[in-house]
Order: sequence, then C-alpha cells, then structure tokens
Amino acid sequence: MAKVKSYFFCGECGYQSSTWLGKCPECGKWNTFTEEVVRAESGKRKAESGNGRGERGSAPKLISEVVASETQRIPTGCGEFDRVLGGGIVPGSLLLLGGEPGIGKSTLLLQTALAIPGKRILYVSGEESEQQIKMRADRLTESGERGTENGERRTENGELYVVSETVTQRIMEHIDAVKPDILVVDSIQTICTETIDSSAGSISQIRECTAEFQRYAKENNVPVLLVGHITKDGTLAGPKVMEHIVDCVLQFEGDRNYGYRLLRSLKNRFGSTAEIGIFEMQGDGLREVENPSEFLLSQRDETLSGCAVAATLEGVRPMFIEVQSLVSSAVYGTPQRNANGFDFRRLSMLLAVLEKRCGFKLGAKDVFLNIAGGIRVSDPAIDLAVACSVLSSNVDIPISPRYCFAAEMGLSGEVRSVSRVEHRIAEADRLGFEKIFVSKYNARSLNKKRFGIEIVEVSVIEDAFRALFA
Repeated sequence: MAKVKSYFFCGECGYQSSTWLGKCPECGKWNTFTEEVVRAESGKRKAESGNGRGERGSAPKLISEVVASETQRIPTGCGEFDRVLGGGIVPGSLLLLGGEPGIGKSTLLLQTALAIPGKRILYVSGEESEQQIKMRADRLTESGERGTENGERRTENGELYVVSETVTQRIMEHIDAVKPDILVVDSIQTICTETIDSSAGSISQIRECTAEFQRYAKENNVPVLLVGHITKDGTLAGPKVMEHIVDCVLQFEGDRNYGYRLLRSLKNRFGSTAEIGIFEMQGDGLREVENPSEFLLSQRDETLSGCAVAATLEGVRPMFIEVQSLVSSAVYGTPQRNANGFDFRRLSMLLAVLEKRCGFKLGAKDVFLNIAGGIRVSDPAIDLAVACSVLSSNVDIPISPRYCFAAEMGLSGEVRSVSRVEHRIAEADRLGFEKIFVSKYNARSLNKKRFGIEIVEVSVIEDAFRALFA
C-alpha cells in the first residue's frame, strides 16, 4: 500500500514543509502555506519504474562521446509565433503559455495546431469537450468540411487529434495510441495525477503533472505546449518551480478594450527574450500584425500638444509608438502623477530632471502620461520622447507628427546614446518621417548620406527644446 502523508506547500514559491509555518523561509512571504495530502509511492516501486515510464535511466557519458546534432526547429506556420520562439518549436522542449482568461490562449494554440504542416498533433483539453473544440476549429478555418465525427480533424498536410481528459495516466495512454509529433495540453491547472490525493490546480498537482510532461518531452523528443492560468496580480498561477521546469515561458497579454494582443517571451532557453509577437483578434481568429506602427501610431487630422513619437526597439524589430502627455495646474494640494504603459518611477525621475537640471517648473502641476495602443514599453530610448511630450503639453505647443525621437536621458539632463540607432533611423525613413532626434554621441558614427531623413543631434534636453519650440 502506498503511504499517505500530509505536507504544507508555500503558494508563492512551492517550498515544502512537514509542519505549518507562518513565514516561508524561501521567499519570505507570510501566511502562504496550505496543507495538501500526498500519496507517495513505495521505494521498491520507484526503483522498478526507473524514469517513470518503465524504462531504465540513461548511463553517464563523457562529453567528448556525446554526438552533437543540429536541432531542426518545427515551424508553426505563424511568423509572429516563430519570431518569439526564436525560429520555431524545438523538439523535446516544454513550453508554457500564460495569460488572462479570454485573452486568446486556446485560440492561439488551436490555430497554430491547425496551421502546422505535416505533423500529427494531439490536443488535450481539460476545460472543453471535443464538440466545443470542433466548433472553435470550424470558426478558425474557412470551412468545416474537413472535420470528421470521431474527434479527428485533418489539416492540409497534417493530422489533429483532440481528446477531453484530465488524468495524466489516461493521457499517457492516449499518447501511446496516437504517437503525436506535438502535444498540446489546455490547461495544466485542470490536469491531475492519481499518485497525489490533492485536487487539480493545487501546488503539488501542478508540480507533479508538469514534471511528468517534462519527462515525456525529453525522453521521446516530442515538444509539449502547456496552457497556464494567471493569478490576480498577473503572474502565472502555481509555484515558481513550475517556471523553472519548463524551457520557455510565454505571456499572452492585451487590453480588453483593444483588439490587439502581444505575445512576450519571459524565459526562452533556445532564443531571445526580447522579441514580441503582435496579433489582432478578429472573428475568425488571430491575425498577424507585421507592421506594428500601423496601429501604435494614431491617425490624427490635427496636431495637438502633448504628443510625441518614439522609436523603440523590441528585439530586432523597430516600432514607433505615440507618447501622450497632459500637464495641468494641480487643483488639489498634492500634484497627481499617473502613467499608463510606462514605468511610473522612471516618469518621476524624468520630471525631477526637467525641474532640477533644466529649470521647468513642474512640481506644482499634474502630469498624466499614456502610451497609445495599450502596450507597455521598457526601452530607455523612449525617454526623450516622454520629456518632449511633457514639455509640449506644458507650453501648449504641438510637436509635428512627422518628428520622432530615439534617445535616453541621464540624471544631469544629458541626452545619451541608444543601441541599434541605425535600424531606428532606417525605419523612420521608410515610414516617411521628416526629422529624428538622436544623441550627438550616436550621430558621430552615422553615415547620414545613407538616409533621406534629417537627423537632429542633441546633447542636452535644452537643445531639443530650442529645436522644437524656438
């Protein structure tokens, strides 16, 4: 008989303790321990099971004896998804996709499963029935004529199998029968294992189920895509150990008031974490947005004060966003500071620099900042655009929409250089901007004859102010 034991787990980091603790010694959080019943396997059974699937573990090898082969990535058929992954799905990898409810996680993975050519895919759903998955698949494709009644759906060059199951042992039986090239599990919070008595979604269940899928992915060289829920503060549900187990953590985010979705890579062992993918939610699924500036730049018939265009960079892709500011006299005693899509602490720093180093009196005024399009930007090259946007609203003089900015600001008011400024200038030239304001330290190494756009060199914020509002 298996031994039944009770352990206490931290809800933040997954730390395990035999007794209840008020403060977690791992993460330092208070009142996060919950009791869960765990049914442990006997030592003899564990020894006989080997790696968990009836196979013996691999023997140690010298690193010189290991044969290194180039891994061929699996293209998803979606350029934005491949961009975030680093060129496609790596065989044997474990991917975790998180996001708010209704943001489009299941739609993205089902649409990707329908688009991958020449692969056999098993889509396991613990939240929807097979009929519900088929209804959504028919909506994502032009017609439902290729569907069959036995839960199998054929794409142009591959096969997609769907099954509604929540127990890992039975899921493994379906895997042995289908032998898929790619496995999709939606979602990990609804999956449970029979070796643990706690309910689905608990810390022990999430950790054990994720470990089982990891073992399957590594032993059979089959990529596994997991869908994960998020908590109220926006982080992935479950302990942090779950994020350490997987190879790639993707965050699908967006504002419900906008039809656009952003796919970010928070962790990627096989690619960069600086790339983002942009999609537009439509009635027939997600559409790739190849030119992000088409929706990040608002179309205005008249020029208004407080608006400036910043040339940012996400990975290797330049994007142009519109920074909107509103500066007004404080009605109450304490001035208000508010920022949407921009770091509030960095905004406070830039306002302090403008007042201390440059002499602009902003301490008694309300300042509101917004990044158009509902996205969040962390690129320091947006600093100059933010400062010029605030100054434009303060003096109530508009900035030409054909001007853009790409520079960082220091604490002494100097305009600092940024990386890959040539890509930013080339993209601004392609989009038809007339002037771009950059640091003079960047301009020293530029060949200005290559670009048709006028490059304005600034060394301090006063130079940009005189060039704009003189």
